[in-house]
Amino acid sequence: MTDFSGRTILVTGGAQGIGQGIVRYLLSHGANVVAADIDGEACAFLERELASPRLLTVVADVADEIAVRRCLEEVHRRFGSLSGLVNNAALAHAHSGPLEALSLEDWNRVLAVNLTGAFLVTREALPLLRAVGDGAVVNIASTRALQSEAECEAYAASKGGLVALTHAMALSLGPEVRVNAISPGWIETGEMQKPSARHPVNHSDADRAQHPVGRVGLPEDIAALAAFLLGPEAGFITGQNFVVDGGMTRKMIYAE
Repeated sequence: MTDFSGRTILVTGGAQGIGQGIVRYLLSHGANVVAADIDGEACAFLERELASPRLLTVVADVADEIAVRRCLEEVHRRFGSLSGLVNNAALAHAHSGPLEALSLEDWNRVLAVNLTGAFLVTREALPLLRAVGDGAVVNIASTRALQSEAECEAYAASKGGLVALTHAMALSLGPEVRVNAISPGWIETGEMQKPSARHPVNHSDADRAQHPVGRVGLPEDIAALAAFLLGPEAGFITGQNFVVDGGMTRKMIYAE
C-alpha cells in the first residue's frame, strides 16, 4: 500500500459513515487528511477522538458554492497542496417515498448534494490537484446507479449521474488528474457515526447469505480501494466505476 506521507487528501462527508472510514484509513497510511462535513458535531467529535496534527476538519455544505470555495482555501492555508479528492458527501437515505409525493425541493436537494456537490468540489480543487502533476479524484457512487428498488428515484438519479460525471471528468482532466468511481453495495457504517447517532449492529444469517462473500461490507473495504485509486499504483486507471458489493449484484434472484 502507498505511503501517503506528505500527501494531502480531501474527503467530503468525511466525519461519518464511509467517509470516516476513508479518513481513518488514509491517516493510518501517513496522509494529511481534510474531512469536510456539514455536521459540525460530527467534525468536532472526530477531531477530539483522532487528535492528529495531520487531520483538519471543515464544516461545509458541498452544495454551497461559497462554502466549497472557502473549504479549499482552508486546505491550501493549512497544507499548501492537494494530491487527492474523495467526493463522498451525500444524502444517504435512498428511499424518498412514492414518486407522486416527491417534492421538487427534495429532488433538487438530493441532486445538489450528491451530484452537484462533486462537481463544485472538484472544480474548486482543480488548481491544487493539477499543481501536483499526479492528482486523483475518487467519486463514491452506489450500486443503485446500476439497479434499483422502488421509490429511490432521486438517489438513483444522483448516483447514476455521478458515474457519468466520473468518465466525463476523466477525459477532460487527464493526464494531470485521474478520476474514478466506487459503487458500494451494503456497507455497515453503524460504528462510524458520531456517538449520538451510533446504533448496535446485528446482522442476520439471511443478511450475510445475500452476499457471495458471506458478510456485509465494512467501510474499510471501500477505504482500501479508494486509497489504491488515489495512489501511483493506479496510474493507468481512469474513467472507471468499481462495484464493491461482496458480489451481491451478480446474484440471480427468481421468485419461487
